[in-house]
Amino acid sequence: MSQEEIVTPKSQKTQTLRRELKSRHLTMIAIGGSIGTGLFVASGTTISQAGPGGALLSYVLIGLMVYFLMTSLGELAAYMPVSGSFSTYASKYVDEGFGFALGWNYWYNWAIAIAVDLVAAQLVMGYWFQDVPGWIWSALFLGVIFLLNIISVKSFGEAEYWFSLIKVSTIIVFIIIGILMITGIMKGAEGAGWHNWTVGEAPFVGGFSVMIGVAMIVGFSFQGTELVGITAGESKNPAKNIPRAIRQVFWRILLFYVFAILIISFIIPYTDPSLLSTDVKDISVSPFTLVFEKAGLLSAAAIMNAVILTSVLSAGNSGMYASSRILFTLAREGKAPKIFGNLSKNGVPHNALYATTAIAGLCFLSSMFGNQIVYLWLLNTSGMTGFIAWLGIAISHYRFRKGYIAQGRDLNELPYLSGFFPIGPIFAFILCLIITLGQNYQAFFQDKIDWYGVVATYIGLPLFLIIWLGYKFNSKSRFVKYNEMKFPN
Repeated sequence: MSQEEIVTPKSQKTQTLRRELKSRHLTMIAIGGSIGTGLFVASGTTISQAGPGGALLSYVLIGLMVYFLMTSLGELAAYMPVSGSFSTYASKYVDEGFGFALGWNYWYNWAIAIAVDLVAAQLVMGYWFQDVPGWIWSALFLGVIFLLNIISVKSFGEAEYWFSLIKVSTIIVFIIIGILMITGIMKGAEGAGWHNWTVGEAPFVGGFSVMIGVAMIVGFSFQGTELVGITAGESKNPAKNIPRAIRQVFWRILLFYVFAILIISFIIPYTDPSLLSTDVKDISVSPFTLVFEKAGLLSAAAIMNAVILTSVLSAGNSGMYASSRILFTLAREGKAPKIFGNLSKNGVPHNALYATTAIAGLCFLSSMFGNQIVYLWLLNTSGMTGFIAWLGIAISHYRFRKGYIAQGRDLNELPYLSGFFPIGPIFAFILCLIITLGQNYQAFFQDKIDWYGVVATYIGLPLFLIIWLGYKFNSKSRFVKYNEMKFPN
């Protein structure tokens, strides 16, 4: 019996997802899965707000947390490779209601994120075509993303491979040019180096509240790394390829995030006003663009605009894949309408894909209300959900390992074993919880509580709890005891 059939009702066993994602697909998805506008555009904000030292510390800490989470997810996904990933693990090893809420939470997160990415695509294309209505670009790119996902999982994997390759290549070129500028081999970075770490209040600027706010921005930059867990259900030889992809995460974090932030902080002082902007519409203020321009690359803005467009399409492509697979698995487990559990002849959950595409169509609201307003509204709505998914991974892995040991099973039989248990999931859970709860704690300590800011920031938490407790009350679900956990043979 395949792992996918474990969560498949008897009436549907003839329909299964196809394992067509190769090792190179998984590796590139793991490496480039979370590289997007968060790094290319918003990274400058972390340096301007927290200083070079504060920004670097934030990326190191969040990067460590994400790495621990990915080793936890790697252990679960290699042992039980299902496309539902977090939802299935949470249902089996925490509480069925918790898994139900986590699944719908994650589907909503990515479905809304697609709309956000499509609105961002309007802003990016406006750099070249200012007179073309933005909704046309959203419609075009939504169609492209839909086609890449409806054809087959292989077409999704192939597109994501090349999208990620472009992003990775850009960062490698950026790092090489940055090093050449800092060492004086290439002109354009006179006075660069540790000098910029001593400007003003550097290297650490602001207090605890600033660090929490920056950590949230950094966390958003890393979201998408967990996609490798979703792909487990459609990967060839997941017991071998999932661990290989997970091992790439550490070096990706070190090279693509920490090194990039370090180079930016060496070349551009944190007091540079250009770093304050996070507006994807103005590519000229991207720290990557600023560095390339200092190196004498006059077409830097146009190049980075193309790269950022690639990142936006990659994020939308991944979002369409992840959300449709989550909805498919929820349907197969009886937690969503059965119609979403159907597969096409090519092994694609087409009904789940149609539903997700309809939600992504929210981007067309931008043509009515102004694209930037809708972009920010959608971003705030889905912001919390990614962190909730991370919390779910940490909890699921901790309880999985405890239950596995409690039943006297041999850890050596696991295809991949996280070497950081229990410190890894505990550290990730605590840090993720602090960032989640503390992202706007200042709103409670003003003369008058900023209720609008509180609701805008934390709305995702009560929604998650309502869904969880509502399901728990209706189905009478309870926490799964260690000795009652069921493990695939």
